[in-house]
Amino acid sequence: MKKRAFALSAVLVAGATFAAAQNINAAGATFPMPIYQKWFEDYHKAHPSVQINYGGGGSGAGISQLTNRTVDFGASDMPMKDAQIAAMKVKPLHFPTVMGAVVLIYNIPGASAELKFSPDVIADLFMGGIKKWNDPRLAKDNPGVKLPAEEIIPIHRSDGSGTTFVFTDYLSKVSPGWKSKVGADTKVSWPVEGLNGAGNPGVAGLVKQTPNSIGYVELIYAIQSKLSYGLIRNAAGAWVKASLEGVTEAAAGAAKSMPDDFRVSITNAPGKNAYPISTFTWLLIPSQFPDAAKGKAIADFLKWMLADGQKEAAALAYAPLPQAVVAKEQKQIGMIKY
Repeated sequence: MKKRAFALSAVLVAGATFAAAQNINAAGATFPMPIYQKWFEDYHKAHPSVQINYGGGGSGAGISQLTNRTVDFGASDMPMKDAQIAAMKVKPLHFPTVMGAVVLIYNIPGASAELKFSPDVIADLFMGGIKKWNDPRLAKDNPGVKLPAEEIIPIHRSDGSGTTFVFTDYLSKVSPGWKSKVGADTKVSWPVEGLNGAGNPGVAGLVKQTPNSIGYVELIYAIQSKLSYGLIRNAAGAWVKASLEGVTEAAAGAAKSMPDDFRVSITNAPGKNAYPISTFTWLLIPSQFPDAAKGKAIADFLKWMLADGQKEAAALAYAPLPQAVVAKEQKQIGMIKY
């Protein structure tokens, strides 16, 4: 009798454990994918009953799949537009996760120096106003650097991309011509055809294998691919290379006056050392979950992400969130209904 009771108890315990297990699916931005994968792996180790599966696909895919409810939450480097939010049955909440930098990577055989790029030069590199590496405007900003008389091959994203939004948002702020002719979005009509890569890894891979090319990726992908990336003249007129300190300075003003919905741009921010193509990146969390256990599991992960998760950011070349932003997000977690 005791053996039977013990067996029944074991079955009940196993059943309760199985019932509590949560398999959560998410998709979207590749910009923060390295740290998201690390977070989800570490969180699963600490909480074995919660498995968060993340597929990249770009910010556009994250927003689309969240809208269609084929994932439990999405991820984007571009805040959702009002029209996109209005199209959703359940209002999404924006949760900034980390901050990062979009850098210009290039592959110029024989040119090992760190190149400098003025804002107007960057715009013309991708609009076709500058066609060869030895263009006088590039040479002026890079005295003493031997640049080849070779055609420049621009490489951009093929998918709907938050990294593309951040890059084109910056260009729209520094170049009136870019703003009027191209604009800012996750997908744009590129004035110069060039080559297209899927995700940040695709762009980095194409630049690495294509001589005389230039592209844009999140900082960690330049570091992992061992690609050169340039200095950019910021709004204060200083030449700056992407760094965690530069990203943090770019966010300083926004952190003090962060809107309640967390939708903000920090490109071309003021500050002597501010890196000009910096951004927050967001998780897009439904404000209501019909599955209470799943909603609680996601809310618990967010609490962990804002505490323990932030400690892992710097090791992967992301800047942790300002404490003022973390405090506001901790309050917003209470808006998730389940």
